[in-house]
Amino acid sequence: MRSIQLTILSFLFLLLGLAAHAQGIEKYIPPVPNPARLVNDYLDKLTPEQEEALERKLVAYDDSTSNQIVIVTIGDIGDYDIGDFAVALGRKWGVGGKEFNNGLIIVVLEDKERGKRKVWIATGYGLEGAIPDITTKKIIEADIVPNFKANDIYRGLDEGTSDLMRAAAGEYKAPAGYSDRKKGKGGGSIPVAMIIFIVIMIIISNINKRGGGGMMSRRGYRRWDNSVPPIWFPGGGGGGWGGGGSSGGGGFGGFGGGSFGGGGAGGDW
Repeated sequence: MRSIQLTILSFLFLLLGLAAHAQGIEKYIPPVPNPARLVNDYLDKLTPEQEEALERKLVAYDDSTSNQIVIVTIGDIGDYDIGDFAVALGRKWGVGGKEFNNGLIIVVLEDKERGKRKVWIATGYGLEGAIPDITTKKIIEADIVPNFKANDIYRGLDEGTSDLMRAAAGEYKAPAGYSDRKKGKGGGSIPVAMIIFIVIMIIISNINKRGGGGMMSRRGYRRWDNSVPPIWFPGGGGGGWGGGGSSGGGGFGGFGGGSFGGGGAGGDW
């Protein structure tokens, strides 16, 4: 019984740690743009004309497919992983449709204080099948990073978004001669929900090995008899991750409440 209690306590501490991590990264996420925009150049890497050209391109793509591609350039995410940041931003803004989770986030980081220059593409749940991690890695290495290193941010984003659109339609092919030698580095972060699920399964397995657990109710002691024990999560309201933003910003009507699970890939530039 004591080992079960220790396991449950460990699980609770894990949940608290994950919650603290999520709250810490939140302070680096910009508020949802109002009016809503798909191109958010906080680093001023693009000229106004380049920014508007990308905005019109992505708005037209959203209008024709409902897939939303968001570009964010930013200078500080603390010591957090850029992949975790991209996923947290996508959830907070609600990029993509709530029904289809068909959002894509391109985060461009240039943290001069820490000497970090990174880029990450995060895929919403609904696009992970059409755009697997290896495809986002290829697009980053073939389109984005070479142009970024040549100080042509606009071209990197323009070519990268075009290939993401082709990939979503099943039409993307890697450039001739492209090497998959870095394939192992393209994976995204492990979704928090997956970690929680695994821990819960371990707890249930330990309980079942000891002949089942139980709980006290007003009707007396009730056994779980090798079934899944009841699991409680804190109640309460809360507004979820749904994105908002008023219409505007080159015709974009706003985010749709989509979510992300950790798919994507990144690279240094």
